[in-house]
Amino acid sequence: MTVCRDCCCGSRTKHPEVDHDAQLDGLRAALEPVHRVRPSLCLDVCSQSNVMVVQPGSAARRRGARPVWFGLVLDDAVVGDLVAWIRSGGPGVAELPAVLELSVITPPALSGR
Repeated sequence: MTVCRDCCCGSRTKHPEVDHDAQLDGLRAALEPVHRVRPSLCLDVCSQSNVMVVQPGSAARRRGARPVWFGLVLDDAVVGDLVAWIRSGGPGVAELPAVLELSVITPPALSGR
């Protein structure tokens, strides 16, 4: 899981009601060491902060699974739903719960690459 923590995501100025450090610590406590949780610089979807990207496992990726991007992850309930989905297999393994579909966003275009 990649957790954006740059200009907007993780910003107390933009989201003062969210304890961003506790959110990241909670994800790590719930998922590691089985699943890696890593913060990143800006993922270029600032209007949807806080952004998190769940990567499929290598076997699921070989079967065609792709990363799933989530935006507006500001609520502990959404984080809990993400953790449960990842623990059950995540992209390409477990069906995405309907409640999480509401948080799925389109990743930024990879222009110029």
